[in-house]
Amino acid sequence: MKSKGLLTASFLLLVLSGVIWWSNKKTATADKAPTESVTTKLLSITEDQIQNIEIKKRSGEIIHLQRSDSRWQIAAPEALSADPDAVSSMLSTLSSLRSDRTVEEKTTSPDQYGLTQPAIELNVTDKSKKTTKLLIGDETPAGTAVYAAIAGDARVFALSSYKKNSLDKSPNDLRDKRLLTFDSDKVSGIELTAKKQTIAFGRSKDEWQIVKPKPFRADRSAVEELLRTLREARMELSANEDEKKAPAAFGSGTPFATVRVTDTSGTQELQVRKNKDAYYAKSNAVAGVCKISSGTGPGLDKSLDDFRNKKLFDFGFAEPDKIELRDGSKGYFLTHSGGDWWSNGAKMDPSTVSALVDKIRDLSASKFAESGFAAPVMELTITSDGSKRLEKVILSKNGDKYLAKRENEPALYELNASTITELQKSAADLKSAPPPSKK
Repeated sequence: MKSKGLLTASFLLLVLSGVIWWSNKKTATADKAPTESVTTKLLSITEDQIQNIEIKKRSGEIIHLQRSDSRWQIAAPEALSADPDAVSSMLSTLSSLRSDRTVEEKTTSPDQYGLTQPAIELNVTDKSKKTTKLLIGDETPAGTAVYAAIAGDARVFALSSYKKNSLDKSPNDLRDKRLLTFDSDKVSGIELTAKKQTIAFGRSKDEWQIVKPKPFRADRSAVEELLRTLREARMELSANEDEKKAPAAFGSGTPFATVRVTDTSGTQELQVRKNKDAYYAKSNAVAGVCKISSGTGPGLDKSLDDFRNKKLFDFGFAEPDKIELRDGSKGYFLTHSGGDWWSNGAKMDPSTVSALVDKIRDLSASKFAESGFAAPVMELTITSDGSKRLEKVILSKNGDKYLAKRENEPALYELNASTITELQKSAADLKSAPPPSKK
């Protein structure tokens, strides 16, 4: 009896092992065992030849993209400008689309792969009006890929899920979300009204100037940051955001900022209002009212002083040609020639001159003043850029502070006394270069 039971158990174990082997083989075949491992190019069309893209989804949604000259538009479900970057990414994916493997060389049952009613159908039309239909079906059992096919081709392919995701786009994914469409390189002026003050900027080549409320030197990096904020101002479109509520929220909101940007095509205006903790905007460059990204509001919350250049001198990191400093009865005159510094015919120690130049370069206002400039106590003149730039600054003492004024400019720069003390010390430390050593 024991021998018979042992034989029965051994037989059952053998059958069970066979079932497990067959089950594993079937799963592997369904997801991993292709008839060929070589990848296949699915579309033979270059980016510049694609003229129309129609995206049909199993849900019934249809998105239609059209090229007009070099620009793309969303024609359906409603007419909208398309985001150039989003469309470019899709074109790149389509033109280089390759399968991961071939699942079946000649299928007779596309329905088992979800290809009879595909999850996504993309109709790609080129300039010759030839249309290629790409079908994307169900996920493979492992969930890392999807089944795909080309209409008219009996083969079934596996396509990585990330490739599907780069093609599975909604109108909000593809629409141009910019609130202003100016060309940054061609902007000639910006006007910002915020904090109950209007500030206007003008640009000549790469240099910015404050022209309103008064002519002031502008901090180039601050103005460029403002321009970047405006360039990156975007609609905030999400599934849980009701776009119909935006006009009401804008209407009841508090005026926050108004910006006008002028380039060669004209002037675009953006009005921003704050409602509770959210920002809403209306632009004359795009239709409608929308909620905007949270970073745009704070980027416009600026005052005049945020944009003023606090540096006293503009020679930057270049080496000056001449330095003339008059401090009461003391005077210093330095010239730069042939890589050496000279004063009254004597060659100067380069380290001491470099320390003085650094102090002059770093002279910067702690804040701006409206009045209080008295009798000058110091005068500093810097010649740079091959003698093309001449900058002259005079300083007066005002209590425990100093006020500085650039020649022919109305601005008054307030400096801490310690800044001038360090400058005076660097000037006093100037010394001649040691004589050359004798051999």
